[in-house]
Amino acid sequence: MSFIEKTLALVFIGLMACDSLPEEEIYASVDHPNVVLILTDDQGYGDIGIHGNDTIETPVLDQIAKEGIRLDRFYVSPVCAPTRASLLTGRYHLRTGTSWVTDGMEDMHSEEVTMAEVFKENGYATGCFGKWHNGAHYPRDPIGQGFDEFVGFKSGHWYNYFDTSLESNQDTVQTEGFMVDALTDYALNFIEKNKDQPFFCYIPYNTPHSPFQVPDKYFDKYKAKGLDNKLAAIYGMCENIDDNVGRVLKKLDDLNINENTIVIFLTDNGPNSQRYNGNMRGHKGSVHEGGVRVPFFIRWDSHLPRGKVIDQITAHIDVLPTLNELCQLEPVKTLPLDGVNLLPLLLGESEELKERTIFTHQVHGGKIRPYPGAARTPQYRLVMQSEDNIMLYDMQGDPEERQNLLHERNDIAKALQKDYLRWFENVTKNNKQAPPIPLGYTQAPIVELPAHEASLSENLSYVYSPHGWAHDWVRQWTNTSDSMYWNVDVVEGGDYRVQLKYTASPEQVGAKMQVTSASSSVSQINTQPYKPIKVPSPDRVEREQEAYEQSWAALDLGLLKLSKGQQPISLKADNIPADGLGEVKAVVLTKQ
Repeated sequence: MSFIEKTLALVFIGLMACDSLPEEEIYASVDHPNVVLILTDDQGYGDIGIHGNDTIETPVLDQIAKEGIRLDRFYVSPVCAPTRASLLTGRYHLRTGTSWVTDGMEDMHSEEVTMAEVFKENGYATGCFGKWHNGAHYPRDPIGQGFDEFVGFKSGHWYNYFDTSLESNQDTVQTEGFMVDALTDYALNFIEKNKDQPFFCYIPYNTPHSPFQVPDKYFDKYKAKGLDNKLAAIYGMCENIDDNVGRVLKKLDDLNINENTIVIFLTDNGPNSQRYNGNMRGHKGSVHEGGVRVPFFIRWDSHLPRGKVIDQITAHIDVLPTLNELCQLEPVKTLPLDGVNLLPLLLGESEELKERTIFTHQVHGGKIRPYPGAARTPQYRLVMQSEDNIMLYDMQGDPEERQNLLHERNDIAKALQKDYLRWFENVTKNNKQAPPIPLGYTQAPIVELPAHEASLSENLSYVYSPHGWAHDWVRQWTNTSDSMYWNVDVVEGGDYRVQLKYTASPEQVGAKMQVTSASSSVSQINTQPYKPIKVPSPDRVEREQEAYEQSWAALDLGLLKLSKGQQPISLKADNIPADGLGEVKAVVLTKQ
C-alpha cells in the first residue's frame, strides 16, 4: 500500500466514522484518478448560494461544497487570462508571459509546461471544452499546450452564445442552442469515450462573462424575482452553469466512475458588476479582496473528507502541485513552480501551511508596471494602487477593508511592499510582451492575423473598442498613408496564400490592397462589393465591449513569399475611394 493510500485510510477512519466505508473501499487503489476541472468566467464568490446569496439558486454547486472540501480563502488573479495561465502552470502569470487580456499580452509562452502536458505525459487523455484565452495561435493554443481535444474559442470572449460556430482543434464546428449546453455535450462525449482510461477534462465555461445572453427560462425566473435585466441575465447564466455541472456529475455516476474522479470547481476572478460578493471590497479587475477571492470546491467521493472548510490562504498556483500528489503522477520536468502542495491541508495532516505571502498584479494602461498590486498574508492585505496610494488592512479583524492601517502599522506595510517589489522584479525579468505570431507549423497551416492583434497607424481605429478587444475590426480607412501590421515569426519559409477578410459598399470598391513581408509583397484591386450578414444577437442588455457577429468576404491577393524568422507583415492600400475602403477584419495566410 502506498503512502497516500495509507494516509487516506487513516484520515477516513479518524474523521469519517459517521460515514464509515467498507474496508475494501478505504484500501482501494487510488492510482491515477480522473480529473474534471471546471472554471467559470466572471462568476464571483457571491454568485453561489452557499456563500450567503439568498437570491441565486445553485443547488449542485452547493452540494459539491457540502460533499467535498471548500477552500474558503482561495485567490486568483484580477482578470481572466492571468488566472488561467497560473492555474494551468502552477506559476505566477507574469512569469508565463501572460499579463493582460488582449494585444497579445494574454499569450502564454509555449515553453511553459501546462497541467495538460503533465497529465498527458502520465498517460491521461486530455480535453479542453470552453474558453482558452492563453494564446490564439499554435503552439500557444490548447493543442500546442497538451490537449488531445479542444472545442471552444481561444480569445478572451465570444460574440454570440446561441447557435454559433466554435473552434475544434484546428477546424470549426457549428453548434445548436446555448453555448454552455453545447460545450457540456462535448465534455460528456469526451468523458464517455475515455471512461476506461485516466482522463483530464478541463471545462472553462465562458459565462457569466458578457455579452449577457441566456435562455428564457433562466432569465424569466430571475426577472420574476424583481432583478434588473443585467443581474437577471448574470444569475440566470450562473444557474445554467449549475445545471450543466449537474449533467457532468450525472455522467460520472452513470458510467460508475464517480469514485475514481476528482471534481474541482473554481472561478477566474471577482464578479463582473457591482453585486453581492460576500461583503468584500472590490470586483473584477481589482486587487482588493473582492477582485481575487473566489469559490474553490474539490470533491473526491470516498477519498477526501466531506464537508470540510479550510480558511488558510491558498491560490490558483497551488492546484497543479496538489494534483501532482493527489493523482500520484510521475514527475514531469516543468519550469519552477510557485505553488505548494495542499494535500496535507486537505487530509488534515496539517492544520496550517508554512506561512507565506500570496502576491497579485493588475496591468494598468497596457504596460507592465509594478502597480496596481497586492500582497496577502494570513492576516493582512497590502493594496498598492500606485506608489503613493497604499492601503493596509487587517483581514481577520476587518474583512470588508474599511480601516486603512497604513500609519498605525507602517512597519508591516513597508515590509510587505518590499517583499512585493522583490517579487515583481523576479517574476517579470523574463517577461516578453506581445510575442510575435507564429507561422509555418505543419499542425496549423492556416493562420489568421486578426485586426485586433495588429498595430494600427494613428488615423485607424477599431469599431467597438479603443482597446481592440477580440473580434473587433477596423473601418473608416480613408488615407493611403495609413497601415496596420503584425509581428510574425516564420518557423518555415516558403509560399503562403494571402486572403483579406473585408466588407465594402459599391462606393467603396476600387482600392488596391497590398500585403508586404520582409522579402516580398502581393496586391490586388478589390472590385467586389460585399454587404455583411448580421447574426442575430439576443442580448438582454446593451453590450459594452464585444463586437457583433457578422459574415465577411474574402479577397485573394496571391502568393506571398516569406523568409524564415521574425518580421513584420503589413497591410496598406492605394486608390482609396472617397467613402473609404470599407471594413477590414483580418489577413489570412495559408502555407502552400
